[in-house]
Amino acid sequence: MPNNQPMMILVAGPYRSGTNDNPALIEANVKAMTDIALELYRMGHIPVLGEWFALPLIEAAGSKEVGDAIFNKIFHPIAIKLISHCDAVLRIGGTSTGADEMVNVGLAKGKMVFYDVREIGVVE
Repeated sequence: MPNNQPMMILVAGPYRSGTNDNPALIEANVKAMTDIALELYRMGHIPVLGEWFALPLIEAAGSKEVGDAIFNKIFHPIAIKLISHCDAVLRIGGTSTGADEMVNVGLAKGKMVFYDVREIGVVE
């Protein structure tokens, strides 16, 4: 980690993958990402989830269900835009095309990519 400075880190993990769009399973995926975000914060970093930006906008735009046209127009595109403002991406969890896309975009933009929170240093 350069200069032991706090990094803004996008936490990328499964949202819908493996859930069959079951709200309880989606909520569990978000909780897993949020728990890691809290750990990053306690390490001195600034964690972000694309969901924190996308979900309120999706609701305000009138989405009726996960995966509808409104949802798809906002959900991944906002996370992709968010990566430009981050220093790194942390990929967590299991299979996820969307999370893998966040990693690939991060790499293409020259961002650091981590696969385990233990790879990331603590800011003093």
